[in-house]
Amino acid sequence: MRLSAPIYHLKRRAKRLSREEGIPLHDALDCIATREGFSAWSMLAAKAAALTPASRLFPQFQPGDLVLVGARPGQGKTLMSLELAVEAMRSGRRAAFFSLEYTEKDVLDRLRAIGVEPAQFDELFEVDCSDAISADYVVKQMATAPRGTVVVIDYLQLLDQRRENPDVSVQVRALKSFARDQGLIVVFISQIDRSYDAAVKPCPDLGDVRLPNPLDLTLFDKLCFLNNSEVQFRAAS
Repeated sequence: MRLSAPIYHLKRRAKRLSREEGIPLHDALDCIATREGFSAWSMLAAKAAALTPASRLFPQFQPGDLVLVGARPGQGKTLMSLELAVEAMRSGRRAAFFSLEYTEKDVLDRLRAIGVEPAQFDELFEVDCSDAISADYVVKQMATAPRGTVVVIDYLQLLDQRRENPDVSVQVRALKSFARDQGLIVVFISQIDRSYDAAVKPCPDLGDVRLPNPLDLTLFDKLCFLNNSEVQFRAAS
């Protein structure tokens, strides 16, 4: 199957169509799916889910890994991270999404955008959008999480936005130790600096990660960068 655009771009087309035509979003999604050769959006999303980069990447993760997913706004880093969580849940593992950026409704809507009905994984998935999110908070909430649980943190650069929180470097080190001790996979969504130029290289890399505060990026075990449907993944050296 080859879509005319990444699924998150198709979702945007549907939203635009919904506004322009004054039709419900689910009807607009079905219309976009028909243009792509599917009878309904659910069919398109289900097929796409089986072929996502996340389905190829997730088997390369190991309990204890610290993973960085970086991209400029609108390039799909949140959806990629959610797809990784879905891959975990499809294998029977738990997943948690901690967001300092979105509401719970936003997160669940993005799950639906990739063809996943949240109720499907009701017992395996949790969303936490507390303003108190920090390394200590995540450790406390995940203290009894079973080995192999995927924990997504949205996003790296917001962890120390509150003055009472430790520096981001201290928090990442704490989460790395916790992930290894507990056998969790911790995925950090990361901003990419505005200086990144897609005309120079197809995907950003470690040198493009936005760092308002110092952070040793070698703490991450796996790296995933996205831009314009290009996905680059590697294990950190």
